[in-house]
Amino acid sequence: MKRQGHQQVTFKPYTQAQMMLPTSLEELIPEGHLVRVVSRAIDALDLGPLLRRYKGGGTSSYHPRMMLKVLIYAYTQRIFSSRQIAKALRENVNFMWLSGGNRPDFRTLNRFRGSTMKGVIDEVFREVLGYLIEEGYVKMETYFVDGTKVEANANRYRWVWGKSVRRYQRQLREKIDALLDEIERANEQEQAEYGEEDLEELGGKGSAELDSAGLASRIVQLNERLKEEPENKPLTKAVRTLEKEYLPRLERYEVQEATLAGRNSYAKTDEDATFMRMKEDRLQTGQLKPAYNVQMGTENQFVLGYSLHQQASDSACLIPHLESVRRQLQELPPRMVADGGYGSEENYAYLEKAGVENFVKYPLFDREQKRSWRKQIYRVENWPYDAEGDQFTCPQGRGLHYRKTDRVQTANGYLSWRRRYECPDCSGCPVKAQCTRAAGNRRLDVSMPLMAYREQARRNLLSEEGQRLRARRGVDVESVFGRLKHNWNFRRFMLRGLEKVNIEWGLLCIAHNMAKLAA
Repeated sequence: MKRQGHQQVTFKPYTQAQMMLPTSLEELIPEGHLVRVVSRAIDALDLGPLLRRYKGGGTSSYHPRMMLKVLIYAYTQRIFSSRQIAKALRENVNFMWLSGGNRPDFRTLNRFRGSTMKGVIDEVFREVLGYLIEEGYVKMETYFVDGTKVEANANRYRWVWGKSVRRYQRQLREKIDALLDEIERANEQEQAEYGEEDLEELGGKGSAELDSAGLASRIVQLNERLKEEPENKPLTKAVRTLEKEYLPRLERYEVQEATLAGRNSYAKTDEDATFMRMKEDRLQTGQLKPAYNVQMGTENQFVLGYSLHQQASDSACLIPHLESVRRQLQELPPRMVADGGYGSEENYAYLEKAGVENFVKYPLFDREQKRSWRKQIYRVENWPYDAEGDQFTCPQGRGLHYRKTDRVQTANGYLSWRRRYECPDCSGCPVKAQCTRAAGNRRLDVSMPLMAYREQARRNLLSEEGQRLRARRGVDVESVFGRLKHNWNFRRFMLRGLEKVNIEWGLLCIAHNMAKLAA
């Protein structure tokens, strides 16, 4: 038996320094590649608002159409850092083709994203949406809305808390009040002229509402008195305390109060960000983080509208979000679908006035569909209401009668009316401990308009169309958040400030629409 010889192994040519004929990058990009979809879509847009941002003169600028293409394609590739985008322009064939060989550095990219795009991102997004409508991908029939919280680019451990600011400000004003009272008691002439009241500059009522301007004016007057009494050491010490310690602190608290603008907190390194509880931390540390509340609406998994908010509650953000969508689209879609976090009287009233068909859950809707719900006989929602007699009837057959009406105002300024009903006498009731923990009689605070809105929402949601739309909502809008936050790993903004993060999220939404278009 002959021994077989070894076969000769051959390799493909490998010469790093070999010369090649000039070739076009165009040949290296497949026809259906996402980068071509982005390029064609941006070429079809009217970028007049963006072009008008350039005033001319000086050195030449990179073309904004090229810069926009690069940013949007970078976001589709999960590249959000301007330095990483600049690196891709030097090394990635797709980026090289898209930019036409231009290589803007990271400062230029960041300046274009954070400054040049200011005030025009909404118009660019509207142009993209118009392109999708023309191509038949979006019909603007149903608006699926949901919200999520995205962490801000801010230090998690440096914050200003609203309650603390108000407490410190109140304590400081009490100290100022005490010190000014001490100064006034020491001056017999002013005591005789003004009695127990303070000077007119302080409103004659003490310094409980004294602001920094009023205190500065008072310090000027006290300094004038010191010129006449240069040996008055107690007065000199008091004025120095007011001028060097109390006035700067009061000015700082006023600035913080103005920055809070009704919020409960803000981050020192991004004053537009509010500390919120993130969903992923609820079962872990429970730590609050600086974040923005992102509201977004979709149809067929294309983003139709977005907005960023500083309030943690989704319910309070719905009307501002829809107003933002109305400005972007000039109209609202005829139907809206949302989960129970949006089912408030204020939101229902807005949708009714806007003529938008309501498929919005209220907080108890899902619980009402369970068999165990009807067994909870002490829930007010299960008590019969007699409209003619205007009373509710408890499980023991006792009537709760109308007593008074209270006015309630929401954070957005919406006024609603709560009617109070009370049982005349709960004493001797064998199940009072199960019905109420109150020491007195059982009371109910009811909004009649909210009851009617919930009944309307219930009918819509339980209809055949409502069931179909409820099933679609989780697939339509939540899958978009899943792509952006999980697949693309966008969990923290790169920029700071409400206006800049709005640009960043707008670019992200455009990138998502482009990726969806390519798919």
